[in-house]
Amino acid sequence: MDLEFKTIEELYERVLPALRTKRRELKKDDNITVTEEVIWDYLKETVWSKSYHLTLADMVSAILKVEGKELLPFVEQNRR
Repeated sequence: MDLEFKTIEELYERVLPALRTKRRELKKDDNITVTEEVIWDYLKETVWSKSYHLTLADMVSAILKVEGKELLPFVEQNRR
């Protein structure tokens, strides 16, 4: 079954449960407080921008694999 999303907002809503899970995990395990949007932006600008034909499973997998140590420099860079 191929899912198609008409807007980026629809896609974001679809992966939001994974983003929420990762946000909670980062807070609990790494004591890093970020929003779902920050995780989304990080992946969109770094990981997904280099990929083509991503599936929903690929995107969820990338969300769940993000580590705090790779996310922190992105957060610090974008605070300025």
